Amino acid sequence: MTQARGLRPGDSGPGDSGQATQARRLRARRLRPGDSGPGDSSQVTQGQVTRAQVTRRRLKPGDSGQVTQAQGTQARRLRPGDSGQVTRASGSHGPVLLLLHGGGHSALSWAVFTAVICGRINCRVVAMDLRGHGDTKVQDSEDLSAETMASDISKVVEVLYGDAPPPILMIGHSMGGAIAVHAAAANHIPSLLGLCVIDVVEGTAMEALNSMQSFLRSRPKTFKSLENAIEWSVKSGQIRNIESARVSMGGQVKKQEEQGRRAGETNTIGGGILEEEEEEEEQEGEEQSNSKRLKEEEQERQRSSVFEWRVDLSRTERFWTGWFRGLSALFLSCTSPKLLLLAGVDRLDKDLTIGQMQVFQLQVLPQCGHAVHEDAPDKVADAIASFMVRHKFTDFKEGFLC
Repeated sequence: MTQARGLRPGDSGPGDSGQATQARRLRARRLRPGDSGPGDSSQVTQGQVTRAQVTRRRLKPGDSGQVTQAQGTQARRLRPGDSGQVTRASGSHGPVLLLLHGGGHSALSWAVFTAVICGRINCRVVAMDLRGHGDTKVQDSEDLSAETMASDISKVVEVLYGDAPPPILMIGHSMGGAIAVHAAAANHIPSLLGLCVIDVVEGTAMEALNSMQSFLRSRPKTFKSLENAIEWSVKSGQIRNIESARVSMGGQVKKQEEQGRRAGETNTIGGGILEEEEEEEEQEGEEQSNSKRLKEEEQERQRSSVFEWRVDLSRTERFWTGWFRGLSALFLSCTSPKLLLLAGVDRLDKDLTIGQMQVFQLQVLPQCGHAVHEDAPDKVADAIASFMVRHKFTDFKEGFLC
């Protein structure tokens, strides 16, 4: 199932309720404006849809990969031939911001941004875990072609809103920005208001592909804890905002499968303890204390999990060219209002340098890394809010001083 999420830090996601068809399933979650990233998650099937479930979850941007589950609400069953409308207990209003994350990331990368943007303008937010990322599960999770992922976005919107989707602004970062352009160019979102692409340009992206495998090899393969992964992300500059890193890294790494890995070690330690107790019965009290201590240490060691990357990006190489080749021309061909946010003006290629004078708005946010929306969520929220208000897509919230 491809998953669209209202942001949750690092949870594994609810399973499908009831018997669903074995078509590819998509899960969607919505973030409501006015709270710190709370959202609804809905699980639906792609193709022949049989039923959906909505679960409300709250997200605090300062959390370190943990989530608390709020009250769950049941959506009506969806059957083939239905409009696909998923009913929810939600009082949100305004246009929908559909957020698409970058490669290896998850919807959690938008957590802090979501809290900020919902305090500035009247809007709703839907953040997706793209195919093969986050908690999404599909029959073919290795098919990360631009066409397939763009089609996934269309299916999520169809299931969430049926034949009458609300006005939607698509916002994508890096790989997600490329997929947003492909989806817009293919007219997958009939109610598309506009398009915002964050720090992805065809020219620089294609050049960077030559060194991408080297970069991926330079990253740690595992982390001894989630906190260790968060610390690495900030020290390495991957995410320069600790508040965002605490949430975002929960969607980038997962606990490594360790079943049976330490069975031999446990048996050896246990045997040694028993032999020692039998040989030195006169020190029974001391040995029992020592045995208890060793057992507690072993249990603690077993509880400490190794974390690894959720997505092996090196295995997605065959799709990289398809994501980015021809991207500038596709972006310029989209007729909806367009906003391009970059970490540096040097990222512009020739086509966009010419086009930005005529057909789209460009804004450079310096002193940011590649994860612009995580490093500077306030600045990105300000830029997008101003863009939407300027085009009369929405209004600033009452009392907000722009």
